[in-house]
Amino acid sequence: MKGLLRLLGALCLCAIALAQGLFADSPKEVATKLGIKELRFAAIPVVGSGSLEEFWKPVITHLQKEFGVKITMKYVGDYAALITGMQHKHIDIAYLGPESYVQAAARAGAVALVTEKSASGIAGYHSIIITKKGSGLNTIEDLKGKTWAFTDPNSTSGTLVPSLHFKKLGIDPQKYFSKVIYSGGHEASILSVKAGRLDGASTNDLDFEKALGRLYKAEDFNVIWTSDLIVGSAIAGRKDLPKELLMAIQEALLGLNEDKSALAQMKNGGFVRAQDSDYDVIRELIKAKGK
Repeated sequence: MKGLLRLLGALCLCAIALAQGLFADSPKEVATKLGIKELRFAAIPVVGSGSLEEFWKPVITHLQKEFGVKITMKYVGDYAALITGMQHKHIDIAYLGPESYVQAAARAGAVALVTEKSASGIAGYHSIIITKKGSGLNTIEDLKGKTWAFTDPNSTSGTLVPSLHFKKLGIDPQKYFSKVIYSGGHEASILSVKAGRLDGASTNDLDFEKALGRLYKAEDFNVIWTSDLIVGSAIAGRKDLPKELLMAIQEALLGLNEDKSALAQMKNGGFVRAQDSDYDVIRELIKAKGK
């Protein structure tokens, strides 16, 4: 009898779940119900504005189709400007690196919806240090007294993770290198190393691979250090948006996983469902850097 009751209970739960799935509002219905006319999307400037538009066009197109509203792409000069844009409600949805997501969650009420996967299907990436092939700079020791670039103060792979690695090695970048700059973005760092304007820079393997064959070749560089795996970048929405809308955006983004041509254009492996606690490890790294 108890077994029969357990079976009936399980069947009821399945029926409820099925009914919820069948009668859940579509993104268009959610937008109509909430009176949404436009959603504003922005992405941290890891590449130039032309490349940024090319990479994110599939997301813009997909969201416009799913919600039936205008999706406007907002361009920002740096990571901090994006966070400020969310804070002042000028941006609704944003692509953020792990550290900039943590900052946006604290300052702008951002909530992680999905985490980006690499082309190989891993929900994460690695910080790397690169030098120019043929430069003779094959180790971090070789870079002593040379010119160096981090990307942005709020970049995880371009600043936070390599800074912690330098700290472990007892290296103070301002004293170790002859010159230290912030390039503003991963593409800028990579191209400056290729052109010989900088001796070394930190970037990441995911953004490095996105422009391979278009702006440079792998054989143009030495990769002299690779970090442990870092949790992937997030697409987040503002917490003050209706929960129903945030859930609809999350489901719409996960639906992109079925569009192989879109993923090829974005040069990633799609997205997985995210939660804020996924980024607690980044919060710990930020504390470690402060100490």
